[in-house]
Amino acid sequence: MTTKIQVNGLKLRGYHGVFPQERRIGNIFAYDVEVAVPWIAAADSDDISLTLSYADIVAVVREVNATPSQLLEHVAYRLHKALVAKFPQIAGGTVRVSKIKPPIASTELESAAVVIAW
Repeated sequence: MTTKIQVNGLKLRGYHGVFPQERRIGNIFAYDVEVAVPWIAAADSDDISLTLSYADIVAVVREVNATPSQLLEHVAYRLHKALVAKFPQIAGGTVRVSKIKPPIASTELESAAVVIAW
């Protein structure tokens, strides 16, 4: 059996984007992560070492966000790779990376996002 651990709406300043000003000035990015992990042993014993802490997920997101990318697809894929490399107990999941208020001329857009599911 697995359970899903979620981190929702984590907002960080990042320097991802195709345009030079995006890489210089930066933007706010929102991260939503859901991972499936085994849970029975942790639930039975109340021992955090037997599950995956959402604080550990946040630490990986911060690490990945610190390295600029041109494409949201690249950020999302790097995050996916980092999570499964660091936490082999992850059985599947979803990563959503959103650029808040992307710089598109004459447009008011709340966000643009890329979602990877595995």
